[in-house]
Amino acid sequence: MKSNNHKDSSEKLMLDRILTGSGSSNRPGSKLMVLLLLLVSATYVVYTLQLISNSRACHVEPFSAVVRRLNDIVNSSQPLILLQSNQTAVIESHSSAPPPPPPETQLRHMVFGIAASAKLWKQRKEYIKIWYKPDKMRGYVWLEKPVKRLDEDDETNLPPVRISADTSKFPYKNKKGHRSAIRISRIVTETLKLGLEDVRWFVMGDDDTVFVAENLIRVLRKYDHNQMYYIGSLSESHLQNIYFSYGMAYGGGGFAVSYPLAVALSKMQDRCIKRYPALYGSDDRMQACMAELGVPLTKELGFHQYDVYGNLFGLLAAHPVAPLVTLHHLDVVEPIFPNMTRVDALKRLQEPAMLDSAGLMQQSICYDKRRKWTVSVSWGYAVQIFRGVFSAREMEMPSRTFLNWYRRADYTAYAFNTRPVSRHPCQKPFVFYMSTTGVHPITNMTVSRYESHRVAQPECRWKMANPGDLRTVIVYKKPDPHLWDRSPRRNCCRVKSKKNSTLEISVAVCKEGFDW
Repeated sequence: MKSNNHKDSSEKLMLDRILTGSGSSNRPGSKLMVLLLLLVSATYVVYTLQLISNSRACHVEPFSAVVRRLNDIVNSSQPLILLQSNQTAVIESHSSAPPPPPPETQLRHMVFGIAASAKLWKQRKEYIKIWYKPDKMRGYVWLEKPVKRLDEDDETNLPPVRISADTSKFPYKNKKGHRSAIRISRIVTETLKLGLEDVRWFVMGDDDTVFVAENLIRVLRKYDHNQMYYIGSLSESHLQNIYFSYGMAYGGGGFAVSYPLAVALSKMQDRCIKRYPALYGSDDRMQACMAELGVPLTKELGFHQYDVYGNLFGLLAAHPVAPLVTLHHLDVVEPIFPNMTRVDALKRLQEPAMLDSAGLMQQSICYDKRRKWTVSVSWGYAVQIFRGVFSAREMEMPSRTFLNWYRRADYTAYAFNTRPVSRHPCQKPFVFYMSTTGVHPITNMTVSRYESHRVAQPECRWKMANPGDLRTVIVYKKPDPHLWDRSPRRNCCRVKSKKNSTLEISVAVCKEGFDW
């Protein structure tokens, strides 16, 4: 017991000596060691307190909540990023059922802007009545000044009339043109500012432009209306396209502007117009602004400016393989059906358009081998029969029944291939124009009747059947509303039979191994 007490006393004495620095020859080293221990201890205490003060309370998420959160991630349309050890990030897209696509473009999604003149309004309004459907379409006629009050029939069958804004502040320096071009070039912008809802396309045309609205819809459905599109076509005149532009949509032939492009145009058009005072018309001003926006022309062959004079027969009987969208310059050319007024002729064309608008004016070429005839059907318009065998390559070229815009018979003045009207007495075509059309009550096929256009024919000495003995051609065709959903191709036709003075022909989609 005493020895233990002695031991404790000895240890206490030694500690006192160390703390007081007495009884040892290494006092400075002992002090340094003590100070170092105190510094390390203090640093540890401070660091521990800091960690405690900055830390958060640990929250353990219930398992059910974790499951719900994982289900939300799996069912969301956002990409799920999974990180794997020693590998790069792997992205897996887990999406729910895609949202339903927007409804197809319909007539209600378009707004027509019709450029008109008060001076010509009385006669030109009759063209608009032919194609405009007030219960299905939206549109406005834009005039430079008010006209006399419309009668009840006009109020019912025509678009509302609007007066264009004053454009006197814009410079115009073209000596050959008219400053009304500035007013007309702003119609898209002015129509946009009306604030109509659910608009996808703004469609421009003149008061002498006739639209086949169902085919216009077929064309526009090919394009995303949420993107910037400028859709139309060129002039038939090579010289016109050189003078103006091969990248310009001609307004008389009609063109379409998507909604986003119309918005962008409205923000800069007035400044743009002021930069081009020397331009001639509204079309080139519009194209100049499109060029500044960087949007090119998307060409569709069914828009027809028809910068020609004379008879459109050659162009219509060999229409390109594209839906017929517009006809223009109807006051300049002859009526499309003979012995009728221009308006009545166009009304007749509406009959087949209502039955099968997709197939309107579409050419089919076939041969009557027994009689050695070549037959060309322009459905809903005319049938031509030639003695002899003509190649399809030749028949699909329009015959020059018209003059160019400068009233010259110059075949180099067109922006497409043409062929001359044959001078050989035996190769003159026998033409049959559509007179009536209807639907067979049992087969649901269209039955169109074409009557012979009786004109003097030169004497032919060929020893073969004479197409002049025919009086009527009857064409059977099944309506094909999805014709333009497939790749472009002419329909085929076949001569069915000849009964007395009537020839029967069937037109249908070409089948594999079809024998001409």
